[in-house]
Amino acid sequence: MLETEVRVFHEHLSEWLLVHDQEFALVGGCELLGFFPTVESALEEGARRFGLEPFLVRRVEARQPEVFIPALALDILRA
Repeated sequence: MLETEVRVFHEHLSEWLLVHDQEFALVGGCELLGFFPTVESALEEGARRFGLEPFLVRRVEARQPEVFIPALALDILRA
């Protein structure tokens, strides 16, 4: 799940750090869909564009935490 999106994120992280450090990247499939100032705004746009389809939201930062899966974090899968 989200292998393509995670790969795209890591392939571009070093260049994104130069301009978008601490912003949230929204990636769907092989495409970067934008950078957002808050996780909420990135999730809102991802939900608007993808509905229930998977997408990746991650903070652009040098130290990368675990992958954030919105449906799990927001407890949507049990809805």
